Amino acid sequence: MHMTKWEYVTVPLLTHATKQILDNWGEDGWELVSIVPGPNPEQLVAYMKRPK
Repeated sequence: MHMTKWEYVTVPLLTHATKQILDNWGEDGWELVSIVPGPNPEQLVAYMKRPK
């Protein structure tokens, strides 16, 4: 049985450039798992994963 191994990264997102940032990471094979509030109202934090 093959079990997928994952690597993870947290990415700061600026609200005015969210799509561009996510598109850039997506092109490198990263999949969005979750977005949570960041340290200030203009920032979010994205949790991404991709197979190792």
